Amino acid sequence: MSSERDSVLHSWCVPAQWDAPTVTGGHGAWLELEDGREILDLSSLAECSNLGHQHPRVVAAIRRQAEQLCFVTAAWGAAPRRALAERLLELAGFEGGLVYFTLGGADANENAVRIARLAAGRPAGLVITRDRSYHGASHFAMALSGDVRTQHQVEAAAWGVRHVPPPYSYRCPFGSTTPAECGQQAALAVADCIDTEGRERCAAVLIEPDAGSNGIVAPDGYWPRLRAVTRERGVWLIADEVMSAFGRCGEWFAWQRHGTAGQPDLMTLAKGLTGAMIPLGAVVLSREVAGRIASKPFQAGLTYCGHPLACAAALAALEAYRDERLLERSRALGHELLRELRRLQSHHPVIGEVRGGHGLFVVVELVADRMTRTPLAPWPQQPPALGALLEAALAEGVSFGARGNLLLLAPPLVIEERELAQAVALLDRLLARFFPSASPEQRA
Repeated sequence: MSSERDSVLHSWCVPAQWDAPTVTGGHGAWLELEDGREILDLSSLAECSNLGHQHPRVVAAIRRQAEQLCFVTAAWGAAPRRALAERLLELAGFEGGLVYFTLGGADANENAVRIARLAAGRPAGLVITRDRSYHGASHFAMALSGDVRTQHQVEAAAWGVRHVPPPYSYRCPFGSTTPAECGQQAALAVADCIDTEGRERCAAVLIEPDAGSNGIVAPDGYWPRLRAVTRERGVWLIADEVMSAFGRCGEWFAWQRHGTAGQPDLMTLAKGLTGAMIPLGAVVLSREVAGRIASKPFQAGLTYCGHPLACAAALAALEAYRDERLLERSRALGHELLRELRRLQSHHPVIGEVRGGHGLFVVVELVADRMTRTPLAPWPQQPPALGALLEAALAEGVSFGARGNLLLLAPPLVIEERELAQAVALLDRLLARFFPSASPEQRA
């Protein structure tokens, strides 16, 4: 049998080295493979399958919608599109706002900036984002991202983008000694950038409120302070909730953990919006932003924006999150997962820090030396021993997510407690196997 490598160009890999099993189905937190094996998914694939695989409620909704209306462009109305927009505005508390639908997260972020610039009356207004951030892999989204993997492909300044240091408290770029201080300094770095560049030049700040593939979990005070900084300066705040929304961080949207003090002017959505079962993204606009653009030409859009099948899937997904109490479940299991991984940290010196746990998103950072916090490999290179651990885990039926020196544990919100315990127990054994030795400093 020929390999898919012979006919498909896959993303984020060296094409000639791609070698992955074929998935033929799934259920709950499990993937079913062509060779008959089942794999427990601890990453929700790309931190997007929040409802697990083949959720029956979403499958049924797609089937019903397909029998009624498969497609109509956004130039025409569609009942599921209207219903979904109304529901998202309700969940976000954005009364009087608008929703612009996209195909996914990258174009949601691009269009959020476009809308913010239009609302600010600054067509080429400056956009401030963070180093070590990820907002997508289309060309403008790469400029918005502070991702070392793609930054050489695009000149961010040419796109009107400035990057500031992140609130990475474990390796604080400001030299702060506490998470709270690091978060404060990171928010002030945004303020300094706006003041230096000039408030009249700045259109928006685009930031991930919580979970992200960069593995940075901001200190609690960071987001409310950032909200205050942008509001004081009259600059729109865009929350990139592509990964962090829909229960991933224990709330509908991660900023809601901070109440109204954290409410952004715009937010972007994708991934868990449909449980990843059909591509769909969205930009949610506050009443003020919507009012600013209501009488201006908005010349944007793609053929499949707000596709009826995708909107029907999203409505069913939102019902599943609510009826199955998956946000509450994510908070409870996230707290349990954080506790268990910190228990592993106490007897595996290779674990430098465990962070997250607001929902089912926990980051484990591996180090060569716990005292000095020396990474196992330069970011974002993956240490060979971690690669071997991931292969061994897959051979034993568990797929962990990883990037660089980080393990990103973000299982579907429907995962059973015993399945989560099974995965943690396997990780415990494999850490002892692949990182058996420790220096006296690591044992400290």
